[in-house]
Amino acid sequence: MNTTDNDTKKQRHVQKFAIGVAGGTVLLVGLVAIPYPGPGWLIVFAGLAILAQEFTWAKRALRFGRKKYDNWNDWVGRQHWSVKAVTFTLTMIVVVATIWLLNGYGLINSWFNLNQDWLQSPLSLFS
Repeated sequence: MNTTDNDTKKQRHVQKFAIGVAGGTVLLVGLVAIPYPGPGWLIVFAGLAILAQEFTWAKRALRFGRKKYDNWNDWVGRQHWSVKAVTFTLTMIVVVATIWLLNGYGLINSWFNLNQDWLQSPLSLFS
């Protein structure tokens, strides 16, 4: 094996690693963003699409995820308004709880000197 082959192999490993890190980061950001208004699922699918360039499992997960996402949207669209309202309410509970756990309300509390200790996240490192 000559030096050119080793360089090519090394480049392939670096490229695969870089795609793995970039795609994994985008995927994680998307997973965190799912319950919030905005493009959470789009970011997840973008992360999987990046990973699918190098990883077969990501290509399969992307296909599977798209199908399940479409099925979910179709199902919700066919439901009675009350089911849609419950789905919306549960989503909002997840959003509010996540912001609280990530200390978003505690930050506002400290900015405006509200002196409301209950706004502080129980997971906060800055108590």
